[in-house]
Amino acid sequence: MKKIPKQEYTAEFKEQAVKHAKVVGIVGAAKELGLVEQTLRNWVKAAEAGKLVGAVTKLVTSEQMELSRLRAENTRLKMHVEILKKATAYFAKDAL
Repeated sequence: MKKIPKQEYTAEFKEQAVKHAKVVGIVGAAKELGLVEQTLRNWVKAAEAGKLVGAVTKLVTSEQMELSRLRAENTRLKMHVEILKKATAYFAKDAL
């Protein structure tokens, strides 16, 4: 399995994600935003402690955030396709 490179998110994105998680719930918000649930949980904890900070080295536009989300989703979907291919081959052997 390929390792997904570490993503850097702006403080604004993190704050918006935390607000969304409080409304929808962590699991739902993580799926909608293309985040790992534990990452969002960590952000919520940090926000409650007043220590939520983002990547300050570069500005990220909304287009770049959307592109990052779509890349993560694309990677996840490719992994699902590979799993389905292997399952199809496995069950095809059983049918014979």
